[in-house]
Amino acid sequence: MAERNRQSLRIIDGEQATLSSLSSVESGTSCLACKYFAPDVFKTTSEWQKITVHSVTQFSPSPLISCTERVPQGASVSQITVVNSEHGESQSCNQPTSSRVLRNIHISARLMEDFLQLAKENTEKDLETCGTLGAFLNNETFYVTTLIIPKQESTSNSCQATNYEEVFAIQNEQSLFPVGWIHTHPSQSCFMSSVDLHTHYSCQVMVPEAFAIVMAPTDTSRSYGIFRLSDPGGMSVLKDCQEKGFHTHEETADGSPIYEHCSNVYTNSNLRFEIFDLR
Repeated sequence: MAERNRQSLRIIDGEQATLSSLSSVESGTSCLACKYFAPDVFKTTSEWQKITVHSVTQFSPSPLISCTERVPQGASVSQITVVNSEHGESQSCNQPTSSRVLRNIHISARLMEDFLQLAKENTEKDLETCGTLGAFLNNETFYVTTLIIPKQESTSNSCQATNYEEVFAIQNEQSLFPVGWIHTHPSQSCFMSSVDLHTHYSCQVMVPEAFAIVMAPTDTSRSYGIFRLSDPGGMSVLKDCQEKGFHTHEETADGSPIYEHCSNVYTNSNLRFEIFDLR
């Protein structure tokens, strides 16, 4: 069995490669080598001069590979800004409604780009793709280091994860906080649907800083958005809502939008990540 699970590995050119297709030696199963950056923001550039490749915990039938790349020169941290706010329920990232102090979250912009690439086949078929984001907490800041793409069932306007125990196993093994999720709107604009809001409610109940990324490659005004439910307004509406499927929501008691753009999420070019594609 050990021989059957052995993977064919190759080193990736650190400056040019992003995702490389690898193959299982015996089964011919496709897997991915994923580009990601330093495991913590305190590593020096000299410590990451050599790229290494190693196996990550596997969940059959998907063999999982990860690789480590040196920190890019001129690494920076930038707050994510809102390009367009035309959708009625959304709000400027500079106007959070939460009464509590939210901890900052750092994420690599490359993670979002790589997710979109992994979702490309589904997107071309007008099918949604979803993934879960895991982070570690250091000095009161969350660092997103893991993207898990579970087995899933998709339509043009929905995506349902299956075999979610595999996701829990990875999160538990790596002591990750479930700080958010990411999904595509292959042919729709960038917004949170009523179904998205209910999905996100369960995340934000567990982790107040939890956020949802919507990737909308066909939206010419805004290709992605990073959202959260307003608190207490949106959270109260979703808590009391028993509707299923797509539906409208009542207005919040305080007049705030049901959801808003996140003001506490930053892109960090000095951050590495792993991708687990379990499909």
